[in-house]
Amino acid sequence: MAETKMNVQLIAHTQLSEKFRSQFDYELRGGYDGDQPYYLNSLEELEATDGQAVALTAIRSCYSANKPSEIVAKEGAKYFGSKASDGGAGTDADRLFRHIVRSGHSSSLEHISFTFAIEGVSRALLAQLTRHRVGFSFSVQSQRYVRMGSGDRSGGFDYVMPDKIDDPDADAIFIAAMQDAQRKYDELRALGVPAEDARAVLPQAAATNLVMTVNLRSLLEFYSKRKPGKGAQKEIADLAEALRQEVVNVEPWVDQFFEEV
Repeated sequence: MAETKMNVQLIAHTQLSEKFRSQFDYELRGGYDGDQPYYLNSLEELEATDGQAVALTAIRSCYSANKPSEIVAKEGAKYFGSKASDGGAGTDADRLFRHIVRSGHSSSLEHISFTFAIEGVSRALLAQLTRHRVGFSFSVQSQRYVRMGSGDRSGGFDYVMPDKIDDPDADAIFIAAMQDAQRKYDELRALGVPAEDARAVLPQAAATNLVMTVNLRSLLEFYSKRKPGKGAQKEIADLAEALRQEVVNVEPWVDQFFEEV
């Protein structure tokens, strides 16, 4: 048993299929649109991420006569290759994304998803996190199947120390409570009580691990409620900020939306 710290790592995020990506070689391959040839531009040439390609495809599918599979090929250069026509930062694709989000038509962002490994968070945080259900999927370490006894493979349950417990007296009381919970759990298990029942004495501070998948629209909604400065408990505010950073590392264009929510 030991105090633990949160760790958040991006496992996976929306990527274009190889078949779809292979269409965007920088050469004349698509044919002719009426009498005009069109070029299939590589995303590298357009300096667009996979997430931006998905977002453009989803948004323009609602308004374009082109087929979804053709939109990046036929319209990518226009949106990714020119400056924002609204005078804002980035390309005209960024202008389009801003317009869609600010007008409330952000369902197209649901096509972009992220999967995270979230480790060393409290069961108290888990209870708050799972209140966000639309667009979220969770796979959580089970206290029923993962035994938390001192002599088990886990070595006992780890715990998260709340940030407001920050003086020696409170610290001592908290640690004593964790140690007592561990002893009671071990005693129940020694008496033959199944782990699924002995876990009832474990505290909300007990640490857990989970895998979480969420689409971009839902993540922005989560962040708007749990970000630092909105009154959320520090642990979940720290999680919100960590999720943001992981997303921005792979899809930098979405940072403007985290800033605005």
